[in-house]
Amino acid sequence: MELVNNVVCPFCGTLCDDIICKVEDDEIVGTYNACIIGHSKFVHTEGAMRYKKPLLRKNGEFVEISYEEAIDKAAQILVDAKRPLMYGWSCTDCSAQESGMELAEEVRAVVDNTASVCHGPSLLAVHDTGYPVCTLGEVKNRADIVVYWGCNPFHAHPRHLSRHSFARGFFRERGRADRTIIVVDPRKSDTSKLADIHLQLDYNNDYELVDAMRSALKGHEILYDKVAGIPRDDIVGAVEALKKAQFGILFFGMGITHSLGKHRNIDTAIMMIQELNQFAKWTLIPMRGHYNVNGFNQVCTWESGYPFCVDFATGTPRYNPGETGSNDILQNREADAMMVIASDPGAHFPQNALHVMAEMPVIAIEPHRTPTTELADLIIPPAIVGMEAEGTAYRMDGVPLRMKKVVESDLLSDKEILDKILEKVNQLKASK
Repeated sequence: MELVNNVVCPFCGTLCDDIICKVEDDEIVGTYNACIIGHSKFVHTEGAMRYKKPLLRKNGEFVEISYEEAIDKAAQILVDAKRPLMYGWSCTDCSAQESGMELAEEVRAVVDNTASVCHGPSLLAVHDTGYPVCTLGEVKNRADIVVYWGCNPFHAHPRHLSRHSFARGFFRERGRADRTIIVVDPRKSDTSKLADIHLQLDYNNDYELVDAMRSALKGHEILYDKVAGIPRDDIVGAVEALKKAQFGILFFGMGITHSLGKHRNIDTAIMMIQELNQFAKWTLIPMRGHYNVNGFNQVCTWESGYPFCVDFATGTPRYNPGETGSNDILQNREADAMMVIASDPGAHFPQNALHVMAEMPVIAIEPHRTPTTELADLIIPPAIVGMEAEGTAYRMDGVPLRMKKVVESDLLSDKEILDKILEKVNQLKASK
């Protein structure tokens, strides 16, 4: 048995980089340090649900084809489409995302990633207000007040608390004992049970609560006995605690990005953090879900000037979330072909969008059987980044980490597949 050290976990945006993989006969059979979800991803790469050959749907049934045939078919679908949609990208590496952007521009596609259904409101708010961010290392070493708003890292990012919020740091030698944890959540969660303060607000009242906290921060009187279901004295007390921080951090999740108010919730939360800096050092970090959803937003911005929802229909990038988002394109019946990579819209998109997907050619670059592959006409299985292929991913705080290749695979990587499709697309366009 071989031990591979310092492996980066390709599950969530925490990107834990201290994983040790146990390898036998070129297969990962166990891990050290990984959470239960990360461990499951490492050791369950093989199995009945894993695709080993490209599949093409013929007469309602999938038949095995070669990679060459699959790439030719994928290129033909994209070239023939008048309005192709390329969606996903959040569970692959930055090099593949870069190749995908080049391919999207070549076929004049709309390219979008999973941020459009998760932290898209956060990206819109950053356009308006800025991004007072820090690194997770600074949180571990400096933060004495940690706020989790609209998220439950105990389950969604299982090692986030132990590695960053509760860990011993350079200036926080006692770890959890040196920190005040505040959770803002309408529910009682396993994370809130660990908190010193739980502000249990009413559903869809995040904006009202942030606004009241900003009023108290500026010295204005809160005129109501309760705001968002929370007593005035509790709000004022929480604000006073925030003002006394030496180094504060706000982690926020989809509970605030997708409650009533959407990106305006994040706008005002960012402004509250900026205003808190008059009293103490404060920063924020969005709790990103897929391990490289942040990476695609970075790569897409380098390549097009915009982070997601980019439309290349005219040959130049156009950006208008609400019109050029994947769900908008699908539910308006604009797309006539779709390529899905490193995501599963079949499990998460609304039924109206799925009905449209079922009526058009769908290419799925996906290693496992999913609801999306059940809708697909063509399945191209890739090697899994972080286990069978190397690559770079961006952690939720914007720090890039290099992911290792732990075991060998006969499958092509996402980047190799996309590069070959791009090459074939160029050949088809040249022959017209």
